[in-house]
Amino acid sequence: MAADLADGLIERDVAVVSGAAYGIDGAAHRAALAGDGITVAVLAGGIDIPYPAGHSALLLRIARHGLVFTEYAPGVRPARHRFLTRNRLVAAVAGAVVVVEAGLRSGAANTAAWARSLGRVVAAVPGPVTSSGSAGCHVLLRNGAELVTRADDIVELVGQVGELAMEEPRPVTALDGLGEAARQVYDALPSRGAVTVDEISVASGLVPEQVLGPLAILEVAGLAQRDCGRWRIVRPGSGRAAATVRLV
Repeated sequence: MAADLADGLIERDVAVVSGAAYGIDGAAHRAALAGDGITVAVLAGGIDIPYPAGHSALLLRIARHGLVFTEYAPGVRPARHRFLTRNRLVAAVAGAVVVVEAGLRSGAANTAAWARSLGRVVAAVPGPVTSSGSAGCHVLLRNGAELVTRADDIVELVGQVGELAMEEPRPVTALDGLGEAARQVYDALPSRGAVTVDEISVASGLVPEQVLGPLAILEVAGLAQRDCGRWRIVRPGSGRAAATVRLV
């Protein structure tokens, strides 16, 4: 999820800031670099002491293509209290802090607390309610954090005024394009067998004259079929009639 969000953000020219730690930090940095985006790593020690050591090569790549910085002098070793201080800088240089995963007590939750105190936007990704790794995210959401599940959601939070997230694609069926009257008539058709216009009128609550037009629309859309003066339903995808017109 961290990699997906970072990849989507750099596509929109949004820089990714993190702390170069194992796990989510590293995933976000790597995704940003893979997409030729800008990523920033904030260290909890001197600039000459790559930490964690296993991310030495990653930090070198970030330094070449993005930015690595720290508030500590060269030679200062990382320490627990310095990581908490580092989180302050992560929150300060970013427009929003997005917590992808966090326990009830975690560095990510600490970064979110710093972000709130600095007036930054705080967002969180929800996870399984049974996962201790998402418990911190759920607490943040309950306390007012923005819920995000995709990069567009984050861009909407940190972008320019009026820059809104694109609406998520939703499954579309032939029924989605029906007007209110056509929907009433469709719902009035029985699941089995055929009925007369008068029977449809009673079931739909419309007078017979108001039923004929919607029936014609349903027939053109392949959702209803006339059978010897009576009408029967055609389920979408049933193959009983071919829908050749897409209602808009």
